[in-house]
Amino acid sequence: MIRVDSHQHFWHYDSVRDAWMTDDMEAIRRDFLPADLEPLLAANGVSGCVAVQADQSEAETAFLLELADRHAFVRGVVGWVDLQATDVADRLAYFSRYQKLKGFRHIVQGEEDPRFLLRPGFLAGIEALATHGYTYDILVKPHQLDATAEFVACFPEQPFVIDHLAKPYIKAGVQEPWATQLASIAKHDHVYCKLSGMVTEADWAAWRPADFVFYVRHILDAFGPQRVMFGSDWPVCNVAGAYHEIVELLGQTIGHLRPDEQELIWHKNAVDFYHL
Repeated sequence: MIRVDSHQHFWHYDSVRDAWMTDDMEAIRRDFLPADLEPLLAANGVSGCVAVQADQSEAETAFLLELADRHAFVRGVVGWVDLQATDVADRLAYFSRYQKLKGFRHIVQGEEDPRFLLRPGFLAGIEALATHGYTYDILVKPHQLDATAEFVACFPEQPFVIDHLAKPYIKAGVQEPWATQLASIAKHDHVYCKLSGMVTEADWAAWRPADFVFYVRHILDAFGPQRVMFGSDWPVCNVAGAYHEIVELLGQTIGHLRPDEQELIWHKNAVDFYHL
């Protein structure tokens, strides 16, 4: 079955910029570049990927676009611009020349304000995305989901995708209010969800496939296979599992679906959503 990885990262490690990598994340405190990922994709039947920003700078966007230009298997880029800037329309127009740039993301999970998504300046930036047909990746934690529900309702025509299932507390086995909140958000049919970043929300050293069944099944029930996509979150996943383990885990948790439904999750939804 064809596979497309809808969520991975590249970086040249910088101890100051990447201070979010704590001491227990030593496994990813180094450079990760296309030459590191390409053999992993080949070994796991993954034909291409979407590179997602990890740093909040336009330099990051340019860096990812340069890599995508040099490596055909990097089929799309989710970059960063300051969506709250007064010149955001000009910056989006500047970046529109890059065909592999598919959308943008802000690291909202790191914002102290739980209602950051609803700030007027940020909403204005999101509104500007439509001019160029850009997508937006929503990176939030469970305490930000009420605001997320209001946010997606503001833009019924804007393609959104929730990264990492909105980071449920899998290690602690917490299901609510995450499950109810995600079900409410999923009622908006312009919102997708990535089955990504799961192992890093579980017990890094002792997770089992059974730990994820409730969360994956709930996402599938809420969004349907038509709005769910596979993402590895490589190389962040390396703190808890190797690339092949991430692929195997997803295969086990969606294995009960029909082959055509699995195809949607493994590659078709990512291709359609990001226009790869």
